[in-house]
Amino acid sequence: MAIEFFQLLLLIIIANGAPVLARLLLNDRLNAAIDNGVMLKDNHPVFGASKTWRGVVAALLATIAGALFLNYSAAIGIQIAICAISGDLLSSFIKRRLSLQPSAKAPLLDQIPESLFPTLIMVSVFQLQLFAIVMLVVSFTLIDLIITHFLYRWRLLRKSR
Repeated sequence: MAIEFFQLLLLIIIANGAPVLARLLLNDRLNAAIDNGVMLKDNHPVFGASKTWRGVVAALLATIAGALFLNYSAAIGIQIAICAISGDLLSSFIKRRLSLQPSAKAPLLDQIPESLFPTLIMVSVFQLQLFAIVMLVVSFTLIDLIITHFLYRWRLLRKSR
């Protein structure tokens, strides 16, 4: 089970990291916001400018490639990417309702949904027990917090305008 644990963790990291990598490589190109700038009654956008179609496509393509490389099906990659994206969008939706700016740090809220959703959908595929589920979410959270810290410090990440 140890190898499957790390493979799923890697696929979740790929799904969540691909949009960041696409942003770094493409800068402001192809960055159409998923919510198209639509504002809700609270006068805040649905998700915010940092949630783009470019990121969705990057997550899907990279996670499919990662799944295939690890000898899983493309369908596994798609499911993991969609669940990670859904968790990320839920986090952004909640952050906008809390009046936080796009790309504002919200420890745990930024990590738990985007790691828990794909982990839960893959419970039977990766034969996960409760301890492994918790450890996947904790591991992803710690890795994400560390990587994000350094990306901001090295100015590779920036707040959306």
